[in-house]
Amino acid sequence: MEGSQFSLEGKVALVTGGSRGIGRATALRFAQAGADVVVASRKLPDLEKVADEITGTGRKSLAVSAHVGRMEQITSLVERVVAEFGKIDILVNNAGTSPVYTPALDFEEAIWDAIMNLNLKGLFFLSQAAARVMKEHGGGSIINVASVDAFRPEVNMGAYAISKAGVTMVTKVLSVELAQYNIRVNTMAPGNVHTRLGDSRFQVVPGYEEELLKRTPLGHIADPEEMVGTMVYLASDASSYVTGQTFIVDGGFLRT
Repeated sequence: MEGSQFSLEGKVALVTGGSRGIGRATALRFAQAGADVVVASRKLPDLEKVADEITGTGRKSLAVSAHVGRMEQITSLVERVVAEFGKIDILVNNAGTSPVYTPALDFEEAIWDAIMNLNLKGLFFLSQAAARVMKEHGGGSIINVASVDAFRPEVNMGAYAISKAGVTMVTKVLSVELAQYNIRVNTMAPGNVHTRLGDSRFQVVPGYEEELLKRTPLGHIADPEEMVGTMVYLASDASSYVTGQTFIVDGGFLRT
């Protein structure tokens, strides 16, 4: 990809939730496109495996244990990346959670706070911290990961859907305010993807996977690798005039 619009040669990327699923697939594809990649999540052993895969492509990598729902860990994460690599060109806010499948009438405040702290508050403040670094180095790209649930919530997934709808508005707000610093901010909203979080729904609700397949024109649940083409586009110069947008990658699920 070197020399193409989609090249990430010379870039430094930070990918949260980088130990598995969409985060892992994105980190590896960024490395293949030429970027050095920092992967972050709560469990270091899983991250180190991904970092080893990245270095196997010939790029530099760093695994950092961090809970981006906690403010002090956001600060230390960004400081660590800058200390090791000198800059941040690309931030992928992929870390997210939905620990319960619960009706709105039964939802507990502590679970609400856990979801919002990671999916929305942490995303905003990590974006802020990374943007301060990007501003000093001529710009960058922030890619937020939302969900089709932001537009069509599933039953008993209300808090998750609300948090992801908030992510789309964070994108709009930051895209306006950060454009003057040549920082682009966009969102990818995946549909149904085979990840630990996504597949957990199938275990809770009998027949749910079959129902989703009926509602998806392309006829299958996506693999994480099917998300990363959009990620590379948004991270690279191929999308140099794109900001404030949400890209729905869902196999046609939201066609109506």
